[in-house]
Amino acid sequence: MLDQIRYFADLSIRRACGFGMIAIGTATMGASFDALLALKLAAICVSAMGAILLVKAMQAPTRNYKHTEVWIMLDKRHGLPEERAQQVFGNILRDRYLWHAQLTGAGAGALWLAALVVTLFGRRTTIV
Repeated sequence: MLDQIRYFADLSIRRACGFGMIAIGTATMGASFDALLALKLAAICVSAMGAILLVKAMQAPTRNYKHTEVWIMLDKRHGLPEERAQQVFGNILRDRYLWHAQLTGAGAGALWLAALVVTLFGRRTTIV
């Protein structure tokens, strides 16, 4: 059962991050006339996504597990003792949010580094 909760937690978080990445990609494409601006915009947005994941991780242990997408994906059944269910769901969600926040942080760091490299060594050009 714990593996199933972890699987659905990952699925839920990745789905949300995927929608966020669609929005970030769209905004970045809108700023693609200026490579440095597009990189900085992507870096800021991915950093914000990481911050949101960290906030969600902090809230996960106390958020009612019956108000989560994982609960719905499990068809509102978990097979755990009710007094332990909140702790299990909260801990798994916290761990999975933190794991995804780490990956997002690494991606944001790479974008910030790319923006720095373009700032230091690139020619600022615009597409007309």
